[in-house]
Amino acid sequence: MVGLFARPLRVFLSALGIAIGIGAMLAVVGISASSTAELDRTLSRLGTNMLIVTPGKTLSGKNAELPAEATAMVSRIGPVEAVAATGRVPAYVYRNDHIAPGETNSIEVLAVDRDLPGTVRATVSAGSWLTPATVDYPAVVLGAVAAQRLDVRTPGTRVWLGGHWYAVQGVLAPVPLAPELDRAALVGWGAAREYAGFDGHPTTVYLRAVESQVEAVRGVLGRTANPQAPMEVGISRPSDALTAKRAADDTLTALLLGLSAVALLVGGVGVANTMVISVLERRSEIGLRRALGAKRSHVRIQFLNEALLLSALGGAGGVILGVLATGAYALSRGWPVVVPGWASAGGLGATLMIGALAGVYPAMRASRVAPAEALSAP
Repeated sequence: MVGLFARPLRVFLSALGIAIGIGAMLAVVGISASSTAELDRTLSRLGTNMLIVTPGKTLSGKNAELPAEATAMVSRIGPVEAVAATGRVPAYVYRNDHIAPGETNSIEVLAVDRDLPGTVRATVSAGSWLTPATVDYPAVVLGAVAAQRLDVRTPGTRVWLGGHWYAVQGVLAPVPLAPELDRAALVGWGAAREYAGFDGHPTTVYLRAVESQVEAVRGVLGRTANPQAPMEVGISRPSDALTAKRAADDTLTALLLGLSAVALLVGGVGVANTMVISVLERRSEIGLRRALGAKRSHVRIQFLNEALLLSALGGAGGVILGVLATGAYALSRGWPVVVPGWASAGGLGATLMIGALAGVYPAMRASRVAPAEALSAP
């Protein structure tokens, strides 16, 4: 330790190279693990038992249409626990009646069932959802993105929809499993037919089934939702998209780990460089030790231990940096902080292995220094 810390700045910079590599590797693993934990928590909260039924294409390539009774027919499937539908309304919503018709802000108008929030796990961030008293009257609930685009901040505001004034009853929080609702203005099924020219045909049917029966329900949905044309029905499972996101995150994590390994290799080269320079500068010390009876093995062990100590210092600093970086990033995103134990232990182990490899050549070179030559060197 005395020999190593004789030049503290050099030791600090060499250890910093190792620390950056280990810290980067640990941060990548920790942030990825924290993200996965948050995704698992979201899936557990929202459930993986939701299916979505949409109209597909006809044999001629045109857009198909679900029967008006599709929702009622789907609700009769035994394992189905909840079902709700939305239907596309041929109207647009504007902040007021002076805005040009073409400036729609890409906001869709949808007729909805009152059971929609419970089915898709949607929550209202302001105001309230449609009630039996308002579902058949000009009242609207805006998705999170739609409210931002219309600059509606509080319920009670009026918007111009389909040639009529509608009162904004509430604003939804973002809906992870049905993001299309975020960009929509939602009106009651009866009000859409009465005031906006809605034809009563659903364009999306959301349903939740018993977890163990999801695949069985999926197998009969086409024939149930549209018995006359079951091949013209599309069925999707939104949780699959979140699972695919996890796979994409894993691929990105592998890439970042590769870059971190390069940083760790650069740190190892720094350790080797420090130890080689140390051997050259301490030739007289090595010669004196040999003249006093130290064997070559003693010198080799000394310099190898110095390399291991230098790497251990860098590894410990890297673990601290990685944990702090993971914690800061995860907390800023509201995620649980997860730092796998195997990553910390593996980082330290990799550091010591690189330190040992980096210290072998300098240690062998130091042990070959002849005592007489070293003592006579200027």
